[in-house]
Amino acid sequence: MGSRTADDHRTAMQQALDLAKKSPPKPSNFRVGAILVKLDGDRYPTSAGGYTLECPGNTHAEECCLLKLAEHHCTTEEGLAEAMKSPHALYTTMEPCFKRLSGKLPCVERVLRQKSWIRQVYVGVQEPETFVGKNPGRQMLEESGIEVHHVAGLEEEILQVATAGHVSDCGS
Repeated sequence: MGSRTADDHRTAMQQALDLAKKSPPKPSNFRVGAILVKLDGDRYPTSAGGYTLECPGNTHAEECCLLKLAEHHCTTEEGLAEAMKSPHALYTTMEPCFKRLSGKLPCVERVLRQKSWIRQVYVGVQEPETFVGKNPGRQMLEESGIEVHHVAGLEEEILQVATAGHVSDCGS
């Protein structure tokens, strides 16, 4: 595995942020973008990308990445653990959720099901406590052997994009 520079990580996070901007602004979710990047070899090609509400249903960015990658490999999301042989990193503008108010599988659990090939997670910002409170997702990933890293430099823009469509308490 080659080594990536801070600029490489920022470029990948910018790609995820560009995807987040495609997500429709709504008061009930964060606009998040995510990409899966292959780690072996001299180049780091993106295997899949996704953003909040890209796929049908109440879908999160990480979920969309995995669903699209599964479709590409003619398998299910659950089948990716067997289909994927190369190590990957997940870049996501906001740390993966640990709880879904909709009752769907949280993104942390989705990543943990793929820990045989998702070895690293890079996040732009921590999840604000807006919907489900404090997110222990980073700790859950690290305790399962997945490296989690913060990519600095885009936090303000990520939060601005993520919260577009949220109702402000100012002036109420």
